[in-house]
Amino acid sequence: MGDAVRRLVGSWADRVGAGVDTGRAVAGEALELAGGVLRAAASPGGVRGVAVEAAWLAARTVLYPWGVLEEQVKPDGHFRAYRTDHLPPRQRGLVVSSMEAAGTPIVLVHGIGDNRSAFAVLSGALRRRGFGVVHAVNYSVLTALTGDVRRSAALLGEHVERICAETGSDRVHVVGHSLGGLIARYYVQRLGGDARVRTLVTLGTPHQGTLTAYLVPTSLTRQLRPGSDLLSELAEPSRPCRTRFVVVWSEMDQVVVPQRNARLEHPSLVVEEHRIRDSGHLSLPVDTRTLHLIVSAITRPDDNLDHPIVPARAVFAAGDHDPA
Repeated sequence: MGDAVRRLVGSWADRVGAGVDTGRAVAGEALELAGGVLRAAASPGGVRGVAVEAAWLAARTVLYPWGVLEEQVKPDGHFRAYRTDHLPPRQRGLVVSSMEAAGTPIVLVHGIGDNRSAFAVLSGALRRRGFGVVHAVNYSVLTALTGDVRRSAALLGEHVERICAETGSDRVHVVGHSLGGLIARYYVQRLGGDARVRTLVTLGTPHQGTLTAYLVPTSLTRQLRPGSDLLSELAEPSRPCRTRFVVVWSEMDQVVVPQRNARLEHPSLVVEEHRIRDSGHLSLPVDTRTLHLIVSAITRPDDNLDHPIVPARAVFAAGDHDPA
């Protein structure tokens, strides 16, 4: 009896010790992550980033009711009768130099609990640069509670088909912020959307999950937790994907935790990665560096799409804000 008690006590002690060690490791990682965010926020750029994040949050509060309204597709854009004389020089330059880039629709997909108001600044900036069809989609605000990434991806596919039918375009570009990037990725990677999506740009998307998803226990947030069934499915080997991925993430992201989980590596995907050091999660779509990266990505020729698919790590380039 005494030996059994000693073994039981020893077993409990081992479990408690293992739990303490695990807790210390998690706490150490959390402190390291918090320290990284604080260091980024304390830099001159970080101070600016915090101010922009706060200002954009206030602006979004005002814009949110407007964003509830569905946006109508304007299929002709500024290509009515193919006239360019009425266009500003910047728009005229894009139309003349690359009619295909200017005419390919750009579809914007917002994040969790959000609506198209998230792209109020970005959509206007893209139109001013000469892109004729820029369309932000809305999905149900209840997605945060009862939603499913797979179902939302299928609905996105239906929306893309309607845009292609209305504009006469064979392909589109997609920009997804946060959850929107994950929905678009599932559509492209698992539902054959790579036949329609030429370029997918993801901004602060939890490709590897986020620990903040544990804060709210809903069916959707369970899919956003690291190691979830959904993320495991996306990580599985798949056929080569024809869509070019451009991944933008920030070291100061307060929603995707740890921030490196917004990176994307997959052997079947062509991925170009860019790291921004000092932008908050909400303000990624309004950051001028993000706009530059999006414009550069969607005006780039598609000559690489005829080449063999290469692992993501092979196309990463070292840099500052830069390709990481």
